[in-house]
Amino acid sequence: MTVFTAPVQYVATPGIPAIFLAGGITGCPDWQAEACEMLEVDPVDILNPRRPDFDVTDPNAAEQQIRWEFDHLAQADVILFWFPASESPQPIALYELGRHVALNRAVAVGCDPGYPRRFDVAWQVGLATAGRLPVHSELAVTVHRARVLCRSKELRRS
Repeated sequence: MTVFTAPVQYVATPGIPAIFLAGGITGCPDWQAEACEMLEVDPVDILNPRRPDFDVTDPNAAEQQIRWEFDHLAQADVILFWFPASESPQPIALYELGRHVALNRAVAVGCDPGYPRRFDVAWQVGLATAGRLPVHSELAVTVHRARVLCRSKELRRS
């Protein structure tokens, strides 16, 4: 497993799928570190938008972050969405989820039972995918689903 953390640019490894860790960052627990630990034995590249240091008051840093996330979401083979319990509804992650579900991307979706908009996410995803895309309640199950998607032959890079 190789982790590419923003703002480091991802360089694809032939034959290795890339998973983007999409979901809450600001005011949220570092669930990305947990997901990386769960994936550390997998042959995957991880695209992690959570920077160890980020100045939210710097407009240049914010623009760079937005561009990095947009570009790396597009490059990912699988997008793992996790909505942790927090005070924030995580509006950017909600937008990204809607966009990538509409684009019929390979996504694994999970919401902590304490996430304030869990009901909405489950219903919207269910309606958008005719019930084909489950919304999981545990990060470990969501990570497992991302693994399954990575193993599908359609996602293997040559």
